Amino acid sequence: MPTMTNYNPDVLACLANLSSDEVFTPPALANQMLDLLPPDLWRDPNARFLDPCCKSGVFLREIARRLDKGLESQIPDRQERINHIMTRQLFGIAITELTALISRRSVYCSKTANGQYSICTAFQTPDGNIRYRRTEHTWRDGRCIYCGASKQNYDRGPELETHAYEFIHTDNPFSLFDEQNKRCHFDEQSEETSNMKFDVIIGNPPYQLSDKGGKGTSAIPLYHLFVEQAKKLNPRYLVMIIPSRWFSGGRGLDAFRKTMLNDDRMRKLVDYENSADVFPSVDIAGGICYFLWERDYHGLCDVTNFHNGSPVTTLRKLNEFPVFIRHSRAIPIIRKVLAQNENNGRKLSEVISPRKPFGLPSTYKPKKTGIPCWFKQRIGLQYADPQDVQDDRNILNKWKLLIPFAPIAGQTDFSKPIAFYYEQNTRIAKPGECCTETWLVACAFDTREEVESFKSYLFTKIARFLLLQAVISQNVTRECFYFVPDLGRYEGIYTDEILKERWGITEEEFAFIESKIRPMDNGSAVEVDAQKNNGASDDA
Repeated sequence: MPTMTNYNPDVLACLANLSSDEVFTPPALANQMLDLLPPDLWRDPNARFLDPCCKSGVFLREIARRLDKGLESQIPDRQERINHIMTRQLFGIAITELTALISRRSVYCSKTANGQYSICTAFQTPDGNIRYRRTEHTWRDGRCIYCGASKQNYDRGPELETHAYEFIHTDNPFSLFDEQNKRCHFDEQSEETSNMKFDVIIGNPPYQLSDKGGKGTSAIPLYHLFVEQAKKLNPRYLVMIIPSRWFSGGRGLDAFRKTMLNDDRMRKLVDYENSADVFPSVDIAGGICYFLWERDYHGLCDVTNFHNGSPVTTLRKLNEFPVFIRHSRAIPIIRKVLAQNENNGRKLSEVISPRKPFGLPSTYKPKKTGIPCWFKQRIGLQYADPQDVQDDRNILNKWKLLIPFAPIAGQTDFSKPIAFYYEQNTRIAKPGECCTETWLVACAFDTREEVESFKSYLFTKIARFLLLQAVISQNVTRECFYFVPDLGRYEGIYTDEILKERWGITEEEFAFIESKIRPMDNGSAVEVDAQKNNGASDDA
């Protein structure tokens, strides 16, 4: 137990624990990420490092510590060594004016690089190599062409933060670094004249931006823009920590997911299913991951997944499936199921309806008369105007199974089973009944018996395990059912024993499936790994 006389807490660790707004990186996590890099970098006096999204300056500070030790034999004089590291090797772009001050204080021990108390005596400007430039959005048709921000929300005066982050608000990131002289420096009076390049780009970028009050996956994602922009600079190594939601895509992330999964330069990927394992004060739906992208590497990716604090590491291709499979032990099960080629390979992702199955948004107001319509659970069965109801899939006059689109919405006690998996929170809609966007139509048949049969299949542990592999946030879309086969004909009641025999699932494999599913109060099953509803805050 430390005493008051010998306990000296790291202020950046305290900051990371306290923040519930911007997600500050704990020093221990920053060092885990730096450990992905080759050790000889810390002995290279010419290696350059960029953090394009400085918040606390923790990455640059920890890099400086490693370089200070690694360059000791080459540059014996401590002050000369510090000056060299600070002016020629470390560079940062802050996301706000405040984080620029915090970062300089962390790295230079002074909020001004050329101040009296700065540990670097070679800077001529207050910013040094950690700068902040206020940047404005570029509007077109009410949206920023770079980040997608709403002009209505972010066209602000000079007294308010724009959240137009400099690094991603340009078509040419090279233009940010003294392009005229091809120098890699910010300090205006630096004598560094080498051609601009960065050996390492590392950071924890802003995750999302509120869109008309949106949270979680309804907000605009930003982190992928930082990754893509960093790749344009073609560093030797790229290390970033980002939400794991990109594993299955989502709003603005489908192209990014495809690019990442097909990039064989992804050398290492470390994934935490529970974001609290790395960010104690912030809940990030879908978990968090960090990766090492290596420019000159081509091959398999070393994937480590942390579940309940225990890591499992495998070497594998990332693009075997359209979505990334977290659990390495799930992969052979999925291969075995898909190899059965049920119904000519048709998946439930082709059966489940898209959002707004009848064209009615979740904000639609009930009418006094009309077509019977299922609204939010607290409203129940009301009516919709026949002129507002669309039936492009010709399912209105069939029996239908309705499942919630956002099963975790509104729930705060995540120790309890999630509402989506309780049978009472699904609905069997009769012929002639429709629903709003709150629901997805899971199936539509001519008879109620077929719907009941389909429902029994969907509620088996094996089917829900297959669904779980593509669920990465609080929303369950039709794409999440990609690994669940469509059996074609649904007759009788399906059980796990039937599916085990049908698909050749071994007892050992089923034991793993059961480890991811826990019984519910009513005897059904709920995914153990279903993610929390709380997304990171707008400026995370």
